[in-house]
Amino acid sequence: MSAKSAISKEIFAPLDERMLGAVQVKRRTKKKIPFLATGGQGEYLTYICLSVTNKKPTQASITKVKQFEGSTSFVRRSQWMLEQLRQVNGIDPNRDSAEFDLLFENAFDQWVASTASEKCTFFQILHHTCQRYLTDRKPEFINCQSKIMGGDILHSAADSVTSAVQKASQALNERGERLGRAEEKTEDMKNSAQQFAETAHKLAMKHKC
Repeated sequence: MSAKSAISKEIFAPLDERMLGAVQVKRRTKKKIPFLATGGQGEYLTYICLSVTNKKPTQASITKVKQFEGSTSFVRRSQWMLEQLRQVNGIDPNRDSAEFDLLFENAFDQWVASTASEKCTFFQILHHTCQRYLTDRKPEFINCQSKIMGGDILHSAADSVTSAVQKASQALNERGERLGRAEEKTEDMKNSAQQFAETAHKLAMKHKC
């Protein structure tokens, strides 16, 4: 079982919550690590998780989860309601970057994701969740790539529409050409029939005479 699956099952499922996404992170700025009760320094992995309640009305939250060295279990730490999120900073809109900042009403954290791809996926889920569940005040997304904000999806949709229009136009043109050729053939047949009728009439008159 992956770490994210284990977090979902161990941390969120017992509270009747559904984890939508998670990203493994490290702090960009150094912070003193507290000593554990055993006297050793506490090494741990940190995950930022996004979840929603299964009960209505749906409540979304962001939770910091840790896994300490030597332990197979996970521990829930800080948690914020999604409404408390004020700003999501992608740091650099022009390149794939693993760095990002989260600004809450009462907290500010600077993170580095395990990979830029994992950060991008988490941001996409986070942005979609904000648009879906927050009606009044939505957090500001700054310095984010267009693909995180759905730009690639919009461009893809626009390209699909353009392609469909072009295909439809081409089909109409081809149909018009076929109709044009059919009309030409009909006109030729009409002229031939008329010429045949005139010739037959002349022959009939000549024979009568």
